[in-house]
Parts: sequence; structure tokens; C-alpha cells
Amino acid sequence: MPWHDNKSKPKKIVGLSSAPDMMADIFFSHFQEIEMNQQPSPRRLGRSVLAVVAGMFVAIVLTLATDVLLRRLQVFPPLGTRVADQLLLLATGYRTLYGIAASYLTAYLAPCRPLAHAIVGGAIGFAASLAGAVATWNSGPAFGPHWYPVALVILALPQAWLGGWLRVRQLP
Repeated sequence: MPWHDNKSKPKKIVGLSSAPDMMADIFFSHFQEIEMNQQPSPRRLGRSVLAVVAGMFVAIVLTLATDVLLRRLQVFPPLGTRVADQLLLLATGYRTLYGIAASYLTAYLAPCRPLAHAIVGGAIGFAASLAGAVATWNSGPAFGPHWYPVALVILALPQAWLGGWLRVRQLP
């Protein structure tokens, strides 16, 4: 069917939906299975939640473990002291890689719509990064320059999309 046929519904372009719309789509898609005599699948909804939580857990654990390791190796200065821009760039790099890997895991574990699940995880990461940026914005030199929290906010959704997309392109 051609795309302009009036009988066909327009398709959404992957990755261009807003994060709140994507979260609502995932939540409500679980209830689209309901027919006359069917109940929504709590197992499927549970698997969706588990997929997002697992991805977030992996990202947080990997990030904290790397931070602790780099402090123990004295690559990073002790807590409470200013971190040089080059080291914050390093931290931005490995946090981005971990975010991509965590989003891939989320998409892998998702019972349906893997990219949407990855974006939901990215939206939660975006909100957490934004909250952290707001909370530490003028809190002193120990929290580093402003570019670092801004970078974390800006990169949250693209890295989630990339991790989800890497998983989706493996699917048949």
C-alpha cells in the first residue's frame, strides 16, 4: 500500500516521539491486548518494568564502580575536591558508553517495543541528570564546571536511543 493511501494509518518515525508520549505508549500498549474476555497481562507489564529497572541498575552500578576504581587508583581526586576538565571528559565518555550498554540491555529484556523501553530508561536518566544539574548548579567548585552536568542532560536521550537502536537492528 502506498503511504498516501487513505486506508492506511500514518507510521511514526522511530525515535521522534517525545519521551512522555513514549512512556504512555509503553504503559497503555499492555492494555491493548484486552479483548472481550481477556485480562491485561501483568506478567508482560512486570517484564517491561523489570527491563527498564535492570538497565538503570546496570548503568548506576557500572558508573559508581568505575568512579570508585578511578578514585582508588588516584586518577580522580578525593571526593569534595574539584575535578579537572580532562577527567570530567573521561567520566562523560564512560558514562555515555555505560548508558548505551544499559539501554541495549533494557531493549534486549523488553517484552515488546524494545526501542521504546530504552527511551523510557533514557527519559528517567534525563530527569535524574536534570535534577542533579539543578541541585548542584551553584554549589561551589567541588561540583565542577557547568558544562559537565549539561552534557549529562543532553546525552541522556541520544545514548538511550542508540542503545535501543543497536538492539532493534539485530532483530529479524
